[in-house]
Amino acid sequence: MKLHGTKFQEKLKETLAAVLPVIGIVLVLCFTIAPISPSILMAFLIGAVLLIAGMMFFTLGVELSMTPMGERVGTCMAQTKRLHIVVLLAFIMGFIITVSEPDLQVLAEQVPSIPNMILIMAVACGVGIFLVVSQVRMLFSIALPHMLLLFYGIVFLLALFVPGDLLAVAFDSGGVTTGPMTVPFIMALGVGVAAVRSDRHAADDSFGLVALCSIGPILAVLVLGLIYHPGGGDYVPVEIPDIENTVELWHLFGEGFPEYMLEMAVSLLPIILFFGIFQLIFKGMQKRTLIRIGVGLVYTYIGLVLFMTGVNVGFMPAGNYLGQVIAALPYRWIIIPIGMLIGYFIVLAEPAVFVLTRQVEEITSGAISSRAMSLSLSIGVGLSLGLAMTRVLTGISILWLVIPGYAIALGLSFFVPKIFTAIAFDSGGVASGPMTATFLLPFAMGACTSVGGNIVTDAFGVVAMVAMTPLITIQILGLVYRIRTGHAEKAAALEPRAAFELLGDDDIIEL
Repeated sequence: MKLHGTKFQEKLKETLAAVLPVIGIVLVLCFTIAPISPSILMAFLIGAVLLIAGMMFFTLGVELSMTPMGERVGTCMAQTKRLHIVVLLAFIMGFIITVSEPDLQVLAEQVPSIPNMILIMAVACGVGIFLVVSQVRMLFSIALPHMLLLFYGIVFLLALFVPGDLLAVAFDSGGVTTGPMTVPFIMALGVGVAAVRSDRHAADDSFGLVALCSIGPILAVLVLGLIYHPGGGDYVPVEIPDIENTVELWHLFGEGFPEYMLEMAVSLLPIILFFGIFQLIFKGMQKRTLIRIGVGLVYTYIGLVLFMTGVNVGFMPAGNYLGQVIAALPYRWIIIPIGMLIGYFIVLAEPAVFVLTRQVEEITSGAISSRAMSLSLSIGVGLSLGLAMTRVLTGISILWLVIPGYAIALGLSFFVPKIFTAIAFDSGGVASGPMTATFLLPFAMGACTSVGGNIVTDAFGVVAMVAMTPLITIQILGLVYRIRTGHAEKAAALEPRAAFELLGDDDIIEL
């Protein structure tokens, strides 16, 4: 218990450092250029408290449960050395975890032209298939840049034939399906498979699973776009609560808790059942480890319930209303720098970002620090929000941004160390999680409403932009790392020669 108390303190400090800047920016905006009603502000502040508590429980729970579960499954899969077992287990896991992802349920509600269950099942199949692809890549040591080039080539080819109303939604789906449930398990799975391999590229190949799994949903929605032609139904905007007193405020959150308690229980249950059956078949785990995983799952559940209630009930309406107010100002262009500032800080509040940055630091033995990763992600997401707000104000097609963006990212992948490419493409999916879907997307929608734009084509795409720019910024970090390493190696090689040149003729004869 004492150990857990210390861990809770550590997680609380991390969470406060991530969330307080976002709260501070919103408060400054509320008391200056974007006045909002006291009821919305109070809902936002209560949501912020729940978010902080939820992230604290969630990050500790993932550390205790999801990570060891994923590593165990990955290790056992690789040890079987039977391709059909690896393929079957990888597909089942990808499918189950995606259906469990809370953000996917939110996205499905916003796409009126495709039935919810069909969209969810198609996206889950997409992730399942690409988790199989990623496992095959690891087992046969296939280069990641070549696979990314091939599959993104197919994505952009299909995008040319899909109706414009579904393009932004398709690219958004790649980001929302790699959220707080999916990322910890998939990344740990890669570590487990890499542990069985003994070659020197095993650690590098343990990354890249999230990158490939992000492509599956995009392809799935693009294929559905060819089948279900959008046209029927409109996007239902976020409802701004009109709260008259504190009792109504309590009821607002009181109604949210049971809903998310059930939703998160349904999300976690398939993973628990899968791991339970897996453990009965493969056995070998100590009782103490299983108890630790059980405690971690309870923490994960509590954390997800608190987090999802906080962001959906408190953050979503505040984000939407802020976007409306700022975009209605005479100097509406100011929403671009404000969006960039919010994006810079809000990515650090994503639960899965904690998992990624910590795991990168551990796998690379500190060569890529958690701080450098966080800074690269913040810069990337800040740039993406600037581009997303520009889209909201101008209405330009998302393809004008994602095609050059991915072309640069894929081009860089041939010039940076393998591990940076894998981490960069993983980071894209990780950065676009619940905070993006429940604050930044409503923020863009509110702004789009004020400027009179098309919400489906102009506001959707925020998640896609957030998922794209870290691919470039983190690979630039890799390029700097390679250049510095090259200079250091040259300097080390020249040192003996330089010392020799300093010797006089007599010294050389003596030698």
